[in-house]
Amino acid sequence: MESSVVSSRPWAIHPFHAAVLGGVLPLFLGALLADYAYWSSYEIQWSNFAAWLLVGAMVMTSIALLLAIVGRLRGSAGTVYLVALIATWVVGFVNALHHARDAWAIMPGALLLSALVSVLALVATWIGFSSLRAGGAR
Repeated sequence: MESSVVSSRPWAIHPFHAAVLGGVLPLFLGALLADYAYWSSYEIQWSNFAAWLLVGAMVMTSIALLLAIVGRLRGSAGTVYLVALIATWVVGFVNALHHARDAWAIMPGALLLSALVSVLALVATWIGFSSLRAGGAR
């Protein structure tokens, strides 16, 4: 008697893709927390810290987006996940450009953009990790 496992999910992300995607949300959340610290204290170093966290988040998001595009071309990634990552990348890029301004000129826009991109990163990460399969079933 032969048995086979049928998965309800048509795609799964690669472990490297999952590792990169796992770095996206903490970096965007760190930038949000640094922006909140700058908003409440106006200590300029918090603005610099948020800008550097955004650079790291954008590097991770760019790699995850590239891997999602390759996965989509191969037919192994979902369209909703790809759209969520594109939205995260676009808002993150606008947020990084906004943080490049003078430190006194970025509030309150930087805090709002950081909150928005953190929510988008949460959605993209949730969708990406919901595709993981247990036991390597195909």
